[in-house]
Amino acid sequence: MNSELASDLAALRSAFAPTGALRAAINVGNPVLAALGAGGGPPSGVSVDLATELARRLGVPLQAVVVDKAAESVAAVAEGRADVGFFAIDPARAETVAFTPPYVLIEGCYAVRAGSPMRTQDEVDAPGVRVAVARGSAYDLHLSRALRHAEIHRAPTAPEGFALYLGQGLEVAAGVRQQLESDLCVHPGHRLLEGRFMVIRQAMGVARARGPQAARALAAFVEAAKADGRVAQALARHRIEGAAVAPPGELG
Repeated sequence: MNSELASDLAALRSAFAPTGALRAAINVGNPVLAALGAGGGPPSGVSVDLATELARRLGVPLQAVVVDKAAESVAAVAEGRADVGFFAIDPARAETVAFTPPYVLIEGCYAVRAGSPMRTQDEVDAPGVRVAVARGSAYDLHLSRALRHAEIHRAPTAPEGFALYLGQGLEVAAGVRQQLESDLCVHPGHRLLEGRFMVIRQAMGVARARGPQAARALAAFVEAAKADGRVAQALARHRIEGAAVAPPGELG
């Protein structure tokens, strides 16, 4: 390794791992990203695989900062309690977090009771319709801007969002398709509305305070992980269905 490359690596280690380890915020509340192991064991998933590879390239150990909702992941990175995170791109979050291009695209969907008269996405935004969401999630932020007539009810996490929908007899539950499909398997008598209300662009992020070099390096890492098949392989390895690798070069 020449002195220039060594200097660059040292600068990146300083930016990404000031404590000597890469602290990655791992959100186990989104099944596309990660989940806890059996009996509450260490998390695994696509985001863990990417964080492990980034730590390997930096030559530092990985330290998982496990959270159960996206808002906590964003806060951990923005406040310096984690060095990198995995979350959906949103303009409200971009004030403190520099996003990479997305690496995975997933769908935001609605669930309703089997007997609901609603059939289309457009029917949700109507007076008297109450929608359960996970507070601070990408779809909460999106729907808070998009819905003009429906009323949003917020729960702390995605699983609690579906419980809120059930417990309070709300008309609609919003969420990531995979999470809702899992909920519907446990609670028959409900269905997904056809289509989606948003495409959720999952990206990596680093605090803007870490500087532009760190942001560029992380973006390059994500682009390489898409190009070399690493993201696709991780999705297959963890049996994640219904999620697509984001196109190369797509900007956040």
